[in-house]
Amino acid sequence: MTDGATAQTGIETGAPRVAVVGGGLAGISAALACADAGAQVTLFEKRARLGGLTWSFTHDGLVMDNGQHVFLRCCTSYLDFLDRIGSTGDVELQERMDVTVFRSKAFPSNTAVNAVEKGVLRRDRLIAPLHLGRSLLGYGLIPFKARLRLGPAALALSRLDLDDPALDEQTFASWLARHGQSEAAVSALWDLICLPTVNLPAAEASLSMAAKVFQTGLLTEASAADIGWSRVPLGVLHGERSASALRQAGVEVRLGEPVTAIGVAGRDRGDQAGATPRYPFEVQTARGTAGAHGVVVALPHYCTEDVLPEGALPAFVRPSRLGSSPIVNVHVHFDRRVTELAFLAGLGTEAQWFFDRTASSGAGTGQYLAVSISAADSCIGTRPEDLAPQVVASLRALLPPARDAKVLGTLVTREHHATFRATPGSAVHRAPARTRIPGLVLAGAWTATGWPPTMEGAVRSGINAARAVLVRVGRRDAAPPLPKEANTVTRADLGANGWSRKPPSRQSRAGAQSRAGAQSRAGAQSRAGAQSRAGAQSRAGGKREVAEVRAGQEATASALSQLSNLEEVV
Repeated sequence: MTDGATAQTGIETGAPRVAVVGGGLAGISAALACADAGAQVTLFEKRARLGGLTWSFTHDGLVMDNGQHVFLRCCTSYLDFLDRIGSTGDVELQERMDVTVFRSKAFPSNTAVNAVEKGVLRRDRLIAPLHLGRSLLGYGLIPFKARLRLGPAALALSRLDLDDPALDEQTFASWLARHGQSEAAVSALWDLICLPTVNLPAAEASLSMAAKVFQTGLLTEASAADIGWSRVPLGVLHGERSASALRQAGVEVRLGEPVTAIGVAGRDRGDQAGATPRYPFEVQTARGTAGAHGVVVALPHYCTEDVLPEGALPAFVRPSRLGSSPIVNVHVHFDRRVTELAFLAGLGTEAQWFFDRTASSGAGTGQYLAVSISAADSCIGTRPEDLAPQVVASLRALLPPARDAKVLGTLVTREHHATFRATPGSAVHRAPARTRIPGLVLAGAWTATGWPPTMEGAVRSGINAARAVLVRVGRRDAAPPLPKEANTVTRADLGANGWSRKPPSRQSRAGAQSRAGAQSRAGAQSRAGAQSRAGAQSRAGGKREVAEVRAGQEATASALSQLSNLEEVV
């Protein structure tokens, strides 16, 4: 006996066939989720490799990544993905957020050691948002008076309703200006974080996306912003490990086979009236046609519309109108070590963030640094022979040991379409997982995940797409759970799956067992729910606490409403 969804898709017996178009993180996560639920999955990828925009290559004997990709402890779906493909042991995760920031005080050719200013952003053991208080007060790259205004702005940012569409009608910079943030503060702090996460400066970034970054990463859970990175080339971390996981899950992977169109049976060809097609969808490639009961399209935003059937998207939703924000990477190989840090940031320089990739590259001598330039519109067209010397000069200005080091080689790599452009008004073109054609769903970091264009957003989109298609093909009970938002993940959740879910033991006092104590100290800021908030009201009293409780109740009601809507759909 079959359920309604199964009958409508033409599945009578056996495993449903699901086609996944695109072999990036979104497509891989969707394919694995569908295969784990018992579907027969075929993944199509036009390239000869998996991993999407995270890949590696060899140059002058060094294994290099096309770009530098880091994650945070709050990226729970991405961490689950690493567990699923067997890459947990290939990444490093900070015990505690610790970021060193350098700024050159003079022209890059100045070789004086005192020409470099240093700042450190490091969290302590206090609960959020107090965990960064002492670090920010001592952050000398921002004038002292401006530092005193950081706290009120951060508190106001933490209270924004991420579901408010008005947030996508203004830039982050305009909001910061209204909240007393100076240009120095924007440059040395807000853009330091906004640029690599949203891939746009505050002056261009949608307030909606910036608020998501800061609320989830810095203002809700103390450990959320601990930084992680790969110890191996990305081609191994994502490409090779995913290929193995897909193979073990029984997924058929067709590399070098781009999809040209997706046909809908009974609509794109002359089927007999009343006849039930064997497969509702036909995935067309240069090598032929493959039938499927459900299709996940996990392509970049700028080419998704090219393969979708007419009418799949509402008329006002056009992913191709999202635009693209580029990223440029400059790879520099020195003849000696010039820093002992795994990564650091630079202000007022082309070297925004740079990473020590010596070990993963296989460099036998010297030190290999990979410099990442986000929102690289100003240099995406610069010739490598002009850009590389500028970046080397920046590194020498920031790192005194580099001033006497010899450069063994440089290379410039570019991603013109690194991410979609998360400017005000972009939310309307971020399509949900379901299209207007049942069984045809979308995935990709550009879709309506609520997250900026990150690896976490990509994986979440794949899970959401898998849920939608599995329900359609009659596998509702086997569908993966909805991804949790980081601010709803408890310490118990974080510790449930090994090292990647919890901070080291020295921080365990901030874990689930001590949360009640933290709640009693934090009062109305508690995340434990209505009872702890009511207790906070009785201790603190006053209209302010009542207002905070009401705001929390409204946020909870909104979240439950969204969850209810999703469950009705999926």
